[in-house]
Amino acid sequence: MRVIVFFDLPTQTNKDRKIYARFRKDLINEGFIMLQESVYSKLALNNSIVKSIREKIYKNKPPKGIVQMLVITEKQYSGIEYVVGDKTQDVLDNTERLIVL
Repeated sequence: MRVIVFFDLPTQTNKDRKIYARFRKDLINEGFIMLQESVYSKLALNNSIVKSIREKIYKNKPPKGIVQMLVITEKQYSGIEYVVGDKTQDVLDNTERLIVL
């Protein structure tokens, strides 16, 4: 499954920009990757992980703006069509595990 977070936060004041940066940094620290500006995605292996992700988003939510979450299956996610632009391969984003001994 994938958890996709969409957000639109105010950035008019210095305080607003700090809150925006903190929320974005929290997403990245939780393992989210940027799909496009203000749209982040994270792989979740089961429903209990999705629940944990949701709780962390609610805990770190900003006081103003809009934050939305969408949970979809991998099959649905793989159906993304690129109308303009190409998929980037900068980030390894799959269920493979790396073990360094």
